[in-house]
Amino acid sequence: MSRKQVLRPEPGRRRPPAQAPPADDTGCPILHVDMDAFYASVELLERPELKGTPVIIGAAGARGVVLSATYEARRFGVHSAMPMTRARRLCPQAVVIPPSHGKYSEVSKSVMEIFYAVTPEVEPISSDEAFLDVRGALRRLGSPAAIAARIRAEVAERHGITCSVGVASSKFVAKLASRHCKPDGLLVVPADGVVEFLHPLPVAALWGVGERTEQALVRLGINTVGDLAQVPPATLRRELGAVGDHLAALAWGRDDRRVTPHAPDKSIGAEETFSHDVDDPEAVRRELLRLSERVAARLRAAGHIGRTVSVKLRRSDFTTITRSRTLREATDVAKEIYATACELFAAAGLERVRLRLVGVRVENLRPAAAATRQLGLGERETGWREAEMAMDRAARRFGPEAVRPASLVRPPFDGSDL
Repeated sequence: MSRKQVLRPEPGRRRPPAQAPPADDTGCPILHVDMDAFYASVELLERPELKGTPVIIGAAGARGVVLSATYEARRFGVHSAMPMTRARRLCPQAVVIPPSHGKYSEVSKSVMEIFYAVTPEVEPISSDEAFLDVRGALRRLGSPAAIAARIRAEVAERHGITCSVGVASSKFVAKLASRHCKPDGLLVVPADGVVEFLHPLPVAALWGVGERTEQALVRLGINTVGDLAQVPPATLRRELGAVGDHLAALAWGRDDRRVTPHAPDKSIGAEETFSHDVDDPEAVRRELLRLSERVAARLRAAGHIGRTVSVKLRRSDFTTITRSRTLREATDVAKEIYATACELFAAAGLERVRLRLVGVRVENLRPAAAATRQLGLGERETGWREAEMAMDRAARRFGPEAVRPASLVRPPFDGSDL
């Protein structure tokens, strides 16, 4: 079985909330909430005529990748991170929609607010999934399964999209449970039923089992989690090294990691892979501007400012060069990020080198609300930042392409965010 098939539900199969009473959720305070085909679901809110049909989200260029796909497209083997050319071969009838990252950020933020209304113990994993520890909300909102059902109902009512929720005694099992009940499902794995749930699963379901580890285990005759659970830990250590102890614990459902709330962002960035290699410095600078605008908007949406700006430049031979500079003051202004990115690009000496990918990233983040800024002599109190915040408001109301710098009005390169 391919690793991509591990716990993947039958494509196109929809699992409404369980008809039978849920399993015993005593001692199961950990929820893993995972939005179903998130990017695709958000796009279909504005394209309802495409519901029930194969839809792929991603750039249509030769080097684009799939960001999301409806379950109708997944029936043909399409999955996220797949090259778009392969996805189109597998499902030529699919409708391809370019991504709208600002739109996804807005919905993600609202979904996370639903989680935080339940408990402050929320650990976001990405824009479309999070762990919750609901033990502090049980007296107020009921059992873990009831809380999970409440979250699913509120997400559907507020946004018209669905999510799947795994309820378990640990993060590891909760995540497996949410994947197992996709799409639009709720699965409780009882505390005394963890082993029964885990052992029939393929060994690739365990965290830490990559393709090489899976191959090594299969060569030893270990195909399922149950097979691995019967192997002495000393044997696993001898064959796999330190990861053997980790896998032995997971095979019996032992996972002591706690939900870690409020994990701060370490950096915010964006990258673009060109549809063809580019050696025109003006074209590269235009792309740096577009990426700087995107990064700055994400910083402001997250309430962050950052002091370190870096650029990533990948040559046609896949050699990757990064350059960074720490600013005198932290910023979330695209104009300042772009100016620094252009200086770094020039200093890298690649202005006439064929480039495959460029990226812009801001690091060394801190909360914007806690920052103070010293105005320069003769500097106005309002300026570029206020103008860019006005652009944010216009984008939220009229779409991400409503307001752009004049140099970006021309058609953008056909690429895909990585």
